[in-house]
Amino acid sequence: MEPLRPQRRTAARVLDTLTPALILLSAVTAEDGGAMEELTTEKEAEESHRQDSVNLLTFIMLLTLTILTIWLFKHRRVRFLHETGLAMIYGLLVGVILRYGIPATSYHNKTPPSCSLKEGPVSTVLLNISGKFFEYTLKGEINSREIHNVEQNDMLRKVTFDPEVFFNILLPPIIFHAGYSLKKRHFFRNMGSIITYAFLGTAISCFVIGNLMYGVVKLMQVLGQLTDKFYYTDCLFFGAIMSATDPVTVLAIFNDLHADGDLYALLFGESVMNDAVAIVLSSSIVAYQPSGANTHMFDAAAFFKSVGVFIGIFSGSFVMGAATGVVTALVTKFTKLHCFPLLETALFFLMSWSTFLLAEACGFTGVVAVLFCGITQAHYTYNNLSAESTQRTKQLFEVLHFLAENFIFSYMGLALFTFQNHIFSPIFIIGAFISIFIGRAFNIYPLSFFLNLGRRHKIKGNFQHMMMFAGLRGAMAFALAIRDTATYARQMMFTTTLLVVFFTVWVFGGGTTPMLSVLHIRVGVDPDQDQQPCTDSFQVLQGEGPQAEGQSKTKQESAWLFRLWYTFDHNYLKPILTHSGPPLTSTLPAYCSPLASCLTSQQAYENQLRDDPDFMRGDGGGDLSFTFGDTTITANGASGSGGGGWRRGGNSRSVGLEHERQEERQHLGGGAGARAGLP
Repeated sequence: MEPLRPQRRTAARVLDTLTPALILLSAVTAEDGGAMEELTTEKEAEESHRQDSVNLLTFIMLLTLTILTIWLFKHRRVRFLHETGLAMIYGLLVGVILRYGIPATSYHNKTPPSCSLKEGPVSTVLLNISGKFFEYTLKGEINSREIHNVEQNDMLRKVTFDPEVFFNILLPPIIFHAGYSLKKRHFFRNMGSIITYAFLGTAISCFVIGNLMYGVVKLMQVLGQLTDKFYYTDCLFFGAIMSATDPVTVLAIFNDLHADGDLYALLFGESVMNDAVAIVLSSSIVAYQPSGANTHMFDAAAFFKSVGVFIGIFSGSFVMGAATGVVTALVTKFTKLHCFPLLETALFFLMSWSTFLLAEACGFTGVVAVLFCGITQAHYTYNNLSAESTQRTKQLFEVLHFLAENFIFSYMGLALFTFQNHIFSPIFIIGAFISIFIGRAFNIYPLSFFLNLGRRHKIKGNFQHMMMFAGLRGAMAFALAIRDTATYARQMMFTTTLLVVFFTVWVFGGGTTPMLSVLHIRVGVDPDQDQQPCTDSFQVLQGEGPQAEGQSKTKQESAWLFRLWYTFDHNYLKPILTHSGPPLTSTLPAYCSPLASCLTSQQAYENQLRDDPDFMRGDGGGDLSFTFGDTTITANGASGSGGGGWRRGGNSRSVGLEHERQEERQHLGGGAGARAGLP
């Protein structure tokens, strides 16, 4: 054994010599592996960035092509296809190319790993791979028929936006513009009818569609056409989203042809308000959770709880939107932001948009909040803005509304081919069309009958037929449907919603002009000269001459609520929040003079003298009164015939009404978009 010792010593020396080299080699190998991994990650990030840029470029090119085609149609006076329908067609073409024009690449692993979870898939997975932890996020379910086309599915998912993008980014400018561009005179003089159609009519339509579709679902069960669960609450939810009308095509044609102003106001007001009602109604249906085992059957306690949720969400959202508008009005009044129009416009934009996000963050509905924020901003804040900011804000939201709405409609066309989990059920689709038609009829005709019992100027039969025809579905129905597509029922609803929107926009939207001729609805109407007394409550402000004298008391009694609000708003709210209206020093009691002087700006005195130079101070003491025809309204809400006060010489029309018209002409003077203002 002795002769082996020198060999061992030699081997030990060689090993000692090679050990640093082996350590250095392993370190170099590890560094090379880490460098390769970092290089791969950088390439993947760069490729993902490039793909996202291509996706956004695709939509921008779609909008560009839509705008150019719209110009051609307007130049040729083509009205059978609106820009929203055109955007859907272009979206369909791009969807077909993405779906069938790009060859599929087979998945490299034919047998993907399997696992079972008791509570469904999780949103984030952490994996330990060779001592390193990697995070994977859930992209969505892959259709089992296309499991080997993962690369193509991944490409299609990349052009699919998160549903929250529609709610938090695209919907706010659309809804805000609807409220901000509202022409108040026609809207408020038909307010009673609009509220009836929007609230009561939407609820009727929801329950009619929901119950009819529940019958369709039961029929599908009998025929073996239903492969998964579909509850009664799912049917009611479908009724809620299908009750949100969006007659953007019809209103655009009305605007171009200057159709009857009151018909426009009824359609426009209903579409604006019932969007808000439909989203709150859908939230209430989701909140409907009966106790016990029958979680999807009728339960009285759960029903009244849902009603309470509806009232709470709607009222809270309304207060939040109006409060944001009031705060913005106060800020713009008591600061000198008007000296910096850019800052003024930026603040107005941010305050308006934050209303939506604030309401959503507080558990309310941003759609309702931003709608009433727009109405409040138009009524108060608009009067405080500089001339440059008034044009900027109006044009800014008009452009944002146009781009957002056309983006949504083009995405609808794209989603028909890029959405991975469509469920086409002919029975459900046909039943949906029939149910929507019946639900719309139960909304319009019975309510119009009851409304005509209390209206001097009736909603004529041709108006009712046109409102029935104009019940298109659009952006709001799509946004509500795409927000949740996790279950079998919601996927079927989403597919059907897309088809309903396509059909109503193309067929009913394209048939608007012929329908106007068939129903003999007047066009070419100047809204400033259209003064027929076709009002719910506003007609009390338009009485003139000897015929009005005999009807004054009746009209005063029927419109007392509106008269009180108008007086309170004109004498107190507008002077507090804006530079317009009578100075508070004239409307508030004498003991409030310090507060009145503090809240009244010098510009308010100047505006009063400039706008109404022929006003005379009467002998009515400290009260302020306005003459509406034969009716005088004082600052404390009292009314009487004749009497002194502030009165315009030689003119028996309401000074406040004329001032409102002047504001509307300024507010809508720059033109209107598809859903903007009245013709």
